[in-house]
Amino acid sequence: MTAPVVMVLGSASSVGKSTLVTALCRIASRRGIRVAPFKAQNISNNAAVTADGGEIGRSTAVQAAAARIAPIVQMNPILIKPEGQRRSQIIVEGWPWRTLDALEYWQRKDVLWSVVTRNLDDLRARYDLVIAEGAGSPVELNLKSRDIVNGRVATYAQARTLLVGDIDTGGIFAQLLGTLILLDPEERALVQGLIVNRFRGDPALFASGITILEQRAGVPVLGVVPWIDDLGLAEEDAVALERGAMPRAGGLTIAVVKLPTIANFDDFDPLAAESGVSVHYVDRPEQLTGAAAVILPGVKYTLAARRWLRERGFDAALQSFPGAVVGICGGYQLLGEHISDPQGVEGTGGAEPGLGLLPVTTVFMTEKRTVQVVGESLLPWAQGLPVTGYEIHAGRTRPRGELCPVARITRRGSAQVDEPDGHIAADGRVWGCYLHGIFGSIAFRRSWLNSLGWCGEGSGVAIDHYDRLADHVQAALDRQLLDTLLTVER
Repeated sequence: MTAPVVMVLGSASSVGKSTLVTALCRIASRRGIRVAPFKAQNISNNAAVTADGGEIGRSTAVQAAAARIAPIVQMNPILIKPEGQRRSQIIVEGWPWRTLDALEYWQRKDVLWSVVTRNLDDLRARYDLVIAEGAGSPVELNLKSRDIVNGRVATYAQARTLLVGDIDTGGIFAQLLGTLILLDPEERALVQGLIVNRFRGDPALFASGITILEQRAGVPVLGVVPWIDDLGLAEEDAVALERGAMPRAGGLTIAVVKLPTIANFDDFDPLAAESGVSVHYVDRPEQLTGAAAVILPGVKYTLAARRWLRERGFDAALQSFPGAVVGICGGYQLLGEHISDPQGVEGTGGAEPGLGLLPVTTVFMTEKRTVQVVGESLLPWAQGLPVTGYEIHAGRTRPRGELCPVARITRRGSAQVDEPDGHIAADGRVWGCYLHGIFGSIAFRRSWLNSLGWCGEGSGVAIDHYDRLADHVQAALDRQLLDTLLTVER
């Protein structure tokens, strides 16, 4: 039996589609429904690795976790990873396909539509319900003819469609009613409800707004979802960093350099969640003042990031920085002595001297390594502590002389054991490794923070952010309409 599809479209980018799909996945899962998320095409350098080594968007992996299932590549068959210079690496069904500019990709949309439908059909055959997410606005009229993620998916699946708007940005009536007007008739006929998202204050004050929307739209308002702080979920992409959220004041400060094409910055969410820790994203050297540590994060285009650091004056600032300096993945490569991309794996390729803070060199290879990892720390302040994470990189990093590894790892599906990863400087102040997600290992994370002088105390009690989000959203939605949306045949 083919599973029904619930489709969440948005009036624009960043209106909360990903978060609402996450909530709906957990709500459906709590009802005993075998539910899976789906996003035909995602544009983000925040990627996750599936058990078989495929890449999908990080937000889709979060939604799978909310549904209490392992992420698979069928959930996000096309992932676009921007490299800058208007070029992107295209990941298809989990693996690098081609690197294209926007026009070249646009010309291949018809070819990729079969990829979308094949994977959506696969999910519908495996699960009781699929909750699909659109991208951006479904009514960008100059782009709509080649749409493979919004209305075309909804129409193909005859999806029970929701339209979401963000009232916090203003213009909610124009957002929702304008989008409905511009939808094709067959797309608009599928819309079963509207959601007003991110409402601050008393939702009762919007009662007349609900009436206006329902009268003019001809469809019900499923709910007015209040603003919620500290979701504790990975962001879909770096747009969240552009909003300039204010860090917490006081306590231990960790600076993360906001590199161009920054990738997988949710690596540092566990740090920010600790009591007494504030994570600042910085793009100027003077912002490092007062930080106990600075982290160079993952990045999609390492050589461009290296040039950016030099142009911004970070070289001298990092050389003289008195605290800990850490590099994760691309950041690890940047800490070394030399970076070479002779085959143009990223961008236009080339070579650059590194920051010279670690005695390692990196050469990019055409084969990308994407794999889940388990292991143990070899760092002096975290000796023997378990670590988990994942790798996504084409660079191969080698030491100049004896390796002083950060961790001993085993790659999932690999027969190799006790393989070293990363490097730590002789004084222990500078270290780097390829393990995205390493700070998610609680004992390792807190040991590192303690080495920096952290005085916080973790409760040790895990907070289920998915249930918290699901409770928040479910309380705001009309129960009868929600039941209809989530009806499945067993």
